[in-house]
Amino acid sequence: MKNSSLYLPGLHWSTLRRKPRSTLQKMADEADRIRKHSQSQLGDCFSRFIPMKELDHDVNGPFSRRRLYSKANTFWAFFSQILDADGGCQEVVRKIQAFAGERSLKVPSASTSAYCQARHKLDESMMEKILNHTSKTLHERSQKQGWKGRRVIVVDGTGISMVDTPENQQTWPQPKGQQPGCGFPQGRICACFCLHTGALLSYRLGDRKKSELPMLRQQWGTFNKGDIFLGDKGFCSYYDVWKLQQFGVDSILTLARRTPVEAASAVKILGENDLLIQWPKPLWSKQHSYGRAEWEALPDVLTLRQIKVDVNAPGYRTKSFYLVTTMTDPEAYPASELAELYYQRWDVELFFRDIKTTMGMDVLRCKTPSMVRKEILMHFIAYNAIGLLMFEAAQMAKQHPRRLSFKATIQALRQWEPVLNRQGLKVLERHRLMALLHDAIASLIVPERLGRREPRCVKRRPKNFQCLTAPRHEMIECLHRTKITSIRDKECCRQAFQ
Repeated sequence: MKNSSLYLPGLHWSTLRRKPRSTLQKMADEADRIRKHSQSQLGDCFSRFIPMKELDHDVNGPFSRRRLYSKANTFWAFFSQILDADGGCQEVVRKIQAFAGERSLKVPSASTSAYCQARHKLDESMMEKILNHTSKTLHERSQKQGWKGRRVIVVDGTGISMVDTPENQQTWPQPKGQQPGCGFPQGRICACFCLHTGALLSYRLGDRKKSELPMLRQQWGTFNKGDIFLGDKGFCSYYDVWKLQQFGVDSILTLARRTPVEAASAVKILGENDLLIQWPKPLWSKQHSYGRAEWEALPDVLTLRQIKVDVNAPGYRTKSFYLVTTMTDPEAYPASELAELYYQRWDVELFFRDIKTTMGMDVLRCKTPSMVRKEILMHFIAYNAIGLLMFEAAQMAKQHPRRLSFKATIQALRQWEPVLNRQGLKVLERHRLMALLHDAIASLIVPERLGRREPRCVKRRPKNFQCLTAPRHEMIECLHRTKITSIRDKECCRQAFQ
């Protein structure tokens, strides 16, 4: 190239130009920029269990623009909020501010508005897919383990409460006995758990008046051929036992509403307190939750097995109860083993305790029904993800996953999260930290307390405050609340002031 400049004739301008950047270099720069803005320290722990493609950047939609509150960042911030001891939105925003400050990014505002708007944009169907993926992953990893090689699904229901807002009250009304403004919306959840791993397989949400049995029927797709359904007397139904039997699912239930069959009326005596019986078809009633056509399709009798179980442990209120099951072979399924399996049904109460008490789902914080459903979904996703992490740690330590402490695992995650969030952490160092985290989780083994009695009683006395028996702006507090514990009439309250 000829140089037309009069000065510095040996200088060629083409040699001073910046070399054009390749497409690979541009992609690497973009990946570094995204990584710098990505809050994925929890993703390093749980990315193996969460389908990350569901959190990819959307070309169109509410998360199409790349911002600090992207889809992935919002999901993991919501996930972190569930695990936090405080559980408030403000703590998540403070954590994001510290995250941005460490990476020399613009520190966002302390207002929770942007984060709450980003949470609202999360798709509920996307969260359902993530929950189903975690359930399926945990089932695949533990499918060789179970009771006699079969998966046992334990079902139970529980109650939850929400923030007192008109939207929540309309969907989940408070009890009628409470005055307006003095109660909270009440909901009911019926959930299916894997007894071996504690994984939540499916759930349904309804109001407090909705029975658990119709909600279970909406989850029949959770059961596979060869599964065992384990439930209490609330699920003892002729129709449901027969229907699950058609799916190839056996049932073990506590007898309810029917009189136990005596040995003289049994089809066959299989052993002591072990009878082969026949249940007659119930009479038709309009109060049945199924139609007349379904009632007519029911068989005239069901051949079942009735086992009387004596409770010899001291301190128990119940001294004996009856089990009914479709597993009629006494050699393959001895009565003592079936009774021992039913004793394990109590573990479902511990599953709900982990979710409601340890993770704080007992009282939900969101103010609209759509966000309440997302908050419940996120609790269940976090619960299953922690269960998968515990399952990995138990396999490495050669322990049963139910012997590890759920609360200790959450405590370990809270303290290891900042360590995994260090900027510039090498891959080998991250693997080393994850191995140490597994060791820390598996180091605390819950001792077996056979026959331990835990009465449902509260030891610590409540404060001697009055109950809110009138709307807040109308309530008048008594001056002598230590002497008068409850005042229902507002006129009595006014006289106390005079």
